[in-house]
Amino acid sequence: MFRTHRCGALNASHVGKEVSLAGWVHTRRDHGNLIFIDLRDRWGLLQLVFNPETNPGVHGKAERLRPEFVIGIRGKVRTRPAGTENPKIPTGAVEVLVDELNILNESPTPPFEISGGAGAGVSEELRLKYRFLDLRRPEMQKSLLVRYDLTRIVREYLHRLDFVEVETPCLTKSTPEGARDFLVPSRLTPGTFYALPQSPQLFKQLLMVAGFDRYFQLARCFRDEDLRADRQPEHTQIDLEMAFVEEEDVMKVIEGMILEVFEKILGKKIPSPLRRIPYEKAIGRYGSDKPDLRFEMLLEDATEEVKGIGFKVFSEAIERGERIKALVFPAPEGVDLSRKDLDELTRFVQEIGAKGLVWFKVKRDDEADSPVAKFFEPARLSRFIKALGATPGQVIFAVADQEFQASTILGALRVHLAGRYLEIPKDRYELCWVTDFPLFEWSKDENRYVALHHPFTSPKEEDFPLIESAPEKVRARAYDIILNGTEIGGGSIRIHRRDIQEKVFRALQLSAKEAEDKFGFLLKALSYGAPPHGGIALGVDRLVSLLCGKDSIREVIAFPKTQKGSCPMTEAPSAVSPNQLKELHIKAI
Repeated sequence: MFRTHRCGALNASHVGKEVSLAGWVHTRRDHGNLIFIDLRDRWGLLQLVFNPETNPGVHGKAERLRPEFVIGIRGKVRTRPAGTENPKIPTGAVEVLVDELNILNESPTPPFEISGGAGAGVSEELRLKYRFLDLRRPEMQKSLLVRYDLTRIVREYLHRLDFVEVETPCLTKSTPEGARDFLVPSRLTPGTFYALPQSPQLFKQLLMVAGFDRYFQLARCFRDEDLRADRQPEHTQIDLEMAFVEEEDVMKVIEGMILEVFEKILGKKIPSPLRRIPYEKAIGRYGSDKPDLRFEMLLEDATEEVKGIGFKVFSEAIERGERIKALVFPAPEGVDLSRKDLDELTRFVQEIGAKGLVWFKVKRDDEADSPVAKFFEPARLSRFIKALGATPGQVIFAVADQEFQASTILGALRVHLAGRYLEIPKDRYELCWVTDFPLFEWSKDENRYVALHHPFTSPKEEDFPLIESAPEKVRARAYDIILNGTEIGGGSIRIHRRDIQEKVFRALQLSAKEAEDKFGFLLKALSYGAPPHGGIALGVDRLVSLLCGKDSIREVIAFPKTQKGSCPMTEAPSAVSPNQLKELHIKAI
């Protein structure tokens, strides 16, 4: 028997018992004649003692041990000598005096220290190249176990609510849904291609037409898009769909699931119901449709307060119909923004599209240090400061532009200031729903309207007549769930009538032939008694990274890709043989 117990399971109740254990050498310490080994497995660490006086043969063998050797041992559990206990680990009160040692496998010196915390300063490229070693680190194992706990809790929760898990295809038809498809050539039908699914969206709608009523899946999704810290070419989402529901029905199910996840994984009770913030308010007050509620700094419209002051930038913007948006930065104690800091913040907003940034360092109710303070009479400046609720020591930032642009620029500045200067507790979690999105947005690149979410999102019923005549006014029955400024899920009530779906396709300038070619199977299904239905998809990778306090989702994925979409460990993507290409009727150019 390799083991009678796990390394992390032994405690004072096992003292005097003979045990067998197996695992990896975590650390080795040689204290004169005594050799101490921390033995590691998935469940924890345990100290082993090799004493030459009690068993010289085993002690001699232990002198060969090095980090990451795989060993099996047999010995007796005893209490650690007084003063040598380790309260930082559950097994810190006991140790095992080893009577028998079996070296099961040796290891060369690893390219980085497995026992080091937080990657121990090792480059991510090296960690990914030796991911099978990186995953041995307790920190990485903890993240993947949190991921497993999340998926287990979700499955159990949805099972209780009568959802059924159904797998949908990974080889499907290429359809225009926003991102670029990964294509898979068909050997049996030369010149044709499958696409890997960007999401199971169409299939889960078809399952509602089929009468399954409540579906879910931990779905693998694929998008051939540029990568960053929170994006991978393949990701996992909690995908679900429900028939005969309205928005509140879906949101209630998801709130219950999220609250259960937080309570069981983090021991935190999240207040319910979650806040609902309409899209227009989210943009107008937070400058983002993913508002971070952990800090204030709300945006204000200062257009009326600056009218007629004689500052050309403001006056000309107002004449063009633009707005003056402002936010107040409550500088923490000890933070006094220098001119250099303010210049850096100006460059920051210019890099994201701002024409400039106006700032006021408030000294008194009617006095502020600012390059444009000279344009304000004391009474107007006092009214301006009071209207924004600023107090001495705070800084006002203002931007002139079209309302949406000005709001999103200040929204980015708001997040930047908070991340740089405010101390936000890592264990604080603020969730909300953003609702009432527009159905369409204008694409300058494509010179047409595109779906803000996806083309199967239902408009509000009262907006049906506007779909083709005034698409910019159509509101969607969509809802996103936001955690600490990150979208962790998005969903909607879907279109369940063929005539409405065809109208939306026309508004997107998709011809009848294109709609039939791309989505004919969906249109046919909608004409066969499709029920009202809606659903949502939550990103597993993003949610787990937030629960674990990680900045990158690569830290919670077992075998992720780099930002260039490659795998340093397997060296994928890679070239394939000419014979494989010939079978697929493909030439690589």
